[in-house]
Amino acid sequence: MGAQGFSRRALLGGAGAGLAVGAIGGAVGGRAAASPGPAAAPGTGAAAVPFHGPRQAGIVEPAQARVHLAAFDLAPAAGREQLRTLLRIWSATAARLTRGEPADGHENQIALDAGPCSLTVTFGFGAALFDKAGLADRRPEALVPLPAFPGDALDPARGDGDLWLQIGADDALVAFHALRVLQRQAAGLAVPRWQMAGFGRTPGATARPTTGRNLMGQVDGTNNPKPDDPDFAAKVFATGPAWLAGGSYAVVRRIRMLLDDWENQPTDRQERVIGRRKTDGAPLSGGPGAGETTPVDLTATGPDGTLAIAPDAHVRVAAPASNGGAAMLRRGFSYQDGLLADGSPDAGLLFVAFQADPARGFVPVQRRLARGDGLSRFLRHEASGLYAVPPGAPEGGYVGQQLLEG
Repeated sequence: MGAQGFSRRALLGGAGAGLAVGAIGGAVGGRAAASPGPAAAPGTGAAAVPFHGPRQAGIVEPAQARVHLAAFDLAPAAGREQLRTLLRIWSATAARLTRGEPADGHENQIALDAGPCSLTVTFGFGAALFDKAGLADRRPEALVPLPAFPGDALDPARGDGDLWLQIGADDALVAFHALRVLQRQAAGLAVPRWQMAGFGRTPGATARPTTGRNLMGQVDGTNNPKPDDPDFAAKVFATGPAWLAGGSYAVVRRIRMLLDDWENQPTDRQERVIGRRKTDGAPLSGGPGAGETTPVDLTATGPDGTLAIAPDAHVRVAAPASNGGAAMLRRGFSYQDGLLADGSPDAGLLFVAFQADPARGFVPVQRRLARGDGLSRFLRHEASGLYAVPPGAPEGGYVGQQLLEG
């Protein structure tokens, strides 16, 4: 499917924004806060992303200012029928909330005076779900546990899960409201396994739409595949099995950044580790007139004859050219969860990457990064999950219907 299949929803989610940051803002007509606060950028509250469609929202849209990631396990006595009931309820509720309407059940009025704020709700299925729901014969071959990578320090309690939710919005209360409603609606059908909250840049924080920065201060997301790339769909969307065609696979990783160690490095050292200038994201191979979108030249050398981009620089090791063309659509968010026992910040990246096949996307890239990326000295991978993300639901239908009723 070409770029035309993504354009309408992407534009509704944030016209003119990069894949890493939304660029719309404002308030819903007819609704006013009890006491006025700071003026919002035009359109933030009113911006709506349709829930129904051939593909789930929350994949190609610009990442919002707030995200909640959560996983659930089916309740011990639940099976296929209970799963169908839950997905019907969740899909109907997500459709209402993304229109800015109250939920049918368990409405708590947390976001009563807000518009939809670009809310998206994306569902994924973990490998264990298929056995529990009596669907083992329909589990995709690609949905297998990710291999162990050098340096992983994974906490099983914060990874995997039968059902995965990605809830994004440009308002923190709207995002939390959706999470609470969906969690309460799951009572008796599924139990929470883990939750993580993240954030990105707030719409209107920059004078013009720009690629976002991570907590290391680096421009992050420049080389993401673009929806108008001719091979975008082949990289991001699955073609089979039949119930998953048009869907995707999501890899989720919680990556703690060793910020104290990183911030003790001089800026030029940080730039060599990444392979880009910190000020504007321009590749170190590009010369003084280069900008963020200047193509990376992995063969360029400096005046002393050494490679302009170091052999272990992140952009070199992660480049598709260094990984047999492997690529994925990254949709990351920062997180900050206070301090660890040693006083260092528990902060970093909630990494979410969508791809047509993790064996040809995330796995080969992460193998290479774990073994040869200079940036890995400043990172700790602490949680992980892989989920099959079904295609979208038509009006009147629910996400996963092709799997459960096909």
